[in-house]
Amino acid sequence: MGVSKTESFTDNQNELATLFKALSHPARVAIIEYLLQVDKCICGDIVNELPLAQPTVSQHLKELKNANIIKGTIEGTAICYCINESTLKKFENYFSAISKTLKIKCC
Repeated sequence: MGVSKTESFTDNQNELATLFKALSHPARVAIIEYLLQVDKCICGDIVNELPLAQPTVSQHLKELKNANIIKGTIEGTAICYCINESTLKKFENYFSAISKTLKIKCC
């Protein structure tokens, strides 16, 4: 990450950039939308919903989990995934602040 000079930005800016990067693939957006509909599910459920192979879905789940956007708990031989609400709150706070600023300012 030397070229991007991430150390020149705040921790919050770097954290948000990591979150947005994790969501920068349509399959990951689809996974989030699916999890919001069902509340929680097993990896196999997600594979059945997406036009992707199981290893590909697992890789996307890994990226979302590494960014702390989703959580996974082991249930028997399967992993059950759900949205990490504290991370979702960070998105909410960020976009709420933008929305408030836009209401005050105009071009």
